[in-house]
Amino acid sequence: MNRITIQSSDHQFEARPSQTIIEAAINAGVNLPYGCRNGTCGTCKGTVISGEVDYGDYASSALTDAERDAGKALFCCTRALSDVVIECREIHADVIPPRIMPTRVERKEQLSHDVMSLILKLPSTEHLQFKAGQYLEFLLKDGKRRAFSIANAPHVDHFIELHLRLIPGGQFTEYVFNEMPEKAILRIEAPFGSFYLREDSDKPIIMVAGGTGFAPIKGIIEHMLHKNIKRPVKLYWGARTLADLYMPQLPQAWSTHYPHIEFIPVLSDALLEDNWQGRTGFVHEAVLNDFTNGLAEYEVYCCGAPAMVEVAHASFLQAGLAEDAFLSDAFSYAKPTPKAT
Repeated sequence: MNRITIQSSDHQFEARPSQTIIEAAINAGVNLPYGCRNGTCGTCKGTVISGEVDYGDYASSALTDAERDAGKALFCCTRALSDVVIECREIHADVIPPRIMPTRVERKEQLSHDVMSLILKLPSTEHLQFKAGQYLEFLLKDGKRRAFSIANAPHVDHFIELHLRLIPGGQFTEYVFNEMPEKAILRIEAPFGSFYLREDSDKPIIMVAGGTGFAPIKGIIEHMLHKNIKRPVKLYWGARTLADLYMPQLPQAWSTHYPHIEFIPVLSDALLEDNWQGRTGFVHEAVLNDFTNGLAEYEVYCCGAPAMVEVAHASFLQAGLAEDAFLSDAFSYAKPTPKAT
């Protein structure tokens, strides 16, 4: 066992050689920020002050060579090879330890041409505690895992709602869309992630969703409505075409019934038949165009493809957003299984 020390707080926890620093922190109840847990999103980035580490496999877009040379590391991939001192942000909130439990597929509902709502039922004796915006992982029979954001709020505790996009060649999503029967039993582990509402803040909120990145944001907004949290919310939902906004009636209803919520859909590749009269272009640019005086007074919740989250992060910081006011979850997909020839 190696000892991990967080320099700023002097908090310490133990890590087995097989564990990443994030895995060890989760097991120890130490609340470090993280998202994808596979070296893609960069949420867990921090600094190795001293000690020897194995950096693991990660996306170069999440950790550049220059950052690594400067001592930076992605703690979701990094393993301690000795006692290590690190520097990173800590989240001051209660940690809900992940649990493994069975679930039953209650129903599937096609939301669009390539998005499926999957409703999971928990055993009557089980209750999943989580924070709105967190995600679960399916534990597959081959030992692999697949992560999906929870789309409902915690007060709706009799089921779990997920939004799955069909990935051509993706083994798990093709199974869900084409083969998986209702009442199928699946094992999950949850909750994971640090993408959830910071309830100790009173800043107005900008939410940026790309595609099925709407799922955890839906959960967060429904949680806010349930708790009567009336911080102003501007929700930007970016998609390619009108069909890719797979449940626009819901945020439109929020915007109609709650004066503190505004919904701005943005299409990057609207079709002629869409007859689209709304905002166009990239979703992060729509935000920048609306906030020409800067983002210093705001808190941003951003969820979607890694490229979108990355460019939004960089451009929003340039526009004055505080580093700790950018909360994100970047969706990364498992590599498609090659087709047999």
